[in-house]
Order: sequence, then C-alpha cells, then structure tokens
Amino acid sequence: MRIALVTGASSGLGREFVRQLAHEPGLDEIWVVARRREKLEELRTVCPLPVRVLALDLTKPECLEELRHTLAVHKPDLRVLVNAAGMGRIGSTVDLPERDLANMVNLNCRAAVEVTDAAFPYLHSGSRVLEICSTVGFQPMPGLNVYAATKAFLLSYTQSLHYELKPAGIKVTAVCPYWVKDTEFIGVASANGQGFRHYPLASRSSDVVRRALRDSRHNIRVSTPGLVCTLHRAAAKIMPTAAALPMADMIRKI
Repeated sequence: MRIALVTGASSGLGREFVRQLAHEPGLDEIWVVARRREKLEELRTVCPLPVRVLALDLTKPECLEELRHTLAVHKPDLRVLVNAAGMGRIGSTVDLPERDLANMVNLNCRAAVEVTDAAFPYLHSGSRVLEICSTVGFQPMPGLNVYAATKAFLLSYTQSLHYELKPAGIKVTAVCPYWVKDTEFIGVASANGQGFRHYPLASRSSDVVRRALRDSRHNIRVSTPGLVCTLHRAAAKIMPTAAALPMADMIRKI
C-alpha cells in the first residue's frame, strides 16, 4: 500500500497538502494526523483517495507511540511524508505563557523529529520528506523568538537529513514559506493582541504547497515558495545578526 502521511492536516498548509497530494499519481491512500477528528473527517469529502484518520496530539508521547504502532501493523510503502504540524505565538517572550513556549518546542521540534524517525523504516528510494519550516528560521526574530528558534532547529535538522538520506534515494526538503494569508496561523498566533500590524505580500496556501511539492520532486534541499522568503533567505546570508534584529523588530511595528 503506497501512502502519503500528512501531519497538521486539519487546517492550513497541511490540509492543502492533502488536497494536492490526492491528485499525484502512485498513491493508494492518504493518512492524516491532527488533534481535531471532525476536521480530519471532512477531508473524506474533498479527497478522491481513501483517507485514514489518525486523531492524535503529537505533543503527547502516547500518541506518538500509537502512530508508530499503526505504521508497524500496516507496514506501508511511505511515498510522501509531510510534517506540517506546528504552532506559533507572537509576542515578547517574557509575556507568553510558559505552556505555549513549551508546546512550540514540543510540536515544532520534538514531534517533527519523532514522526520522521517513526517513518524511516517505511521510506524507500523515491520517497519524499517535506518538513514545514518557515522563513523566520533563517534568522532570529523579535516577537517570534521561540517560534523562529524552533524553525531554525527544524531547518538545520532537515538540511542534514537531506544529505544523510540522499544515498538511499530518499528526497528531503525543508519548506520555508513567508506568511500565508488563508490559514488559521496568523489569527491563532496573534490571539493575545501582540501580532504584527501588517502582513504585506502574504502568500496563499495553494501556491506554497504547489511550489513545495515541485521542489520536493526535484530534491531541492531548501524550498522558498515565494518572492519574499526567497529574498529573505538571500538577505539573511549577508546581513549581520546585530543589524537584522532591530530591523526585524521595526518591520513588526510598521
């Protein structure tokens, strides 16, 4: 059984990945993972492929063990893994609840690594792994401090994984989008009223996913699916952190 496994599939980029993967050739089934079962069940109505719903909270060790067990029982041929589960909070680090800080680290870092580790036995030559990072992973970001740090971790992890798995023919891509306007992320992340004032040139999820899947097919190590994130990546390579920090903070307040 040839499958795609998508975490964070109940909304946002994860949901859009399911919609677009459903039209890729060679898949028999899509496994979808998120906390909200009802949102996952809705995917059955928009996906032409069979959907296996796994209502799991990936911040909980027992849920990760359940995912490992399900994979071990079915032993699928895992053609595409998309780690899109993640959370973010906007605001000064000292003002954010400790629980939110811990959950960002647990979901964006630990869970992504553990899901990928669980998938290793079922990946084969030609399989593709997409880890959803962020353009903020290219540099420290005031107002998004912990979130940016978790995405920097995931970006580093994914780039090394790309190198390690290349001899086996497994394609690994770090996807680093800019703001995506038609997802829940901006609203949820800024629910405490500390969001950015504007989100200029924000992308659309359909464009981000289409470009990310294209880049993964070509085994691009880092995908910047949009103009802003591509320019940001280039600028981060040449701009000293001491200059980038106040500039990023200024942009947040404009």
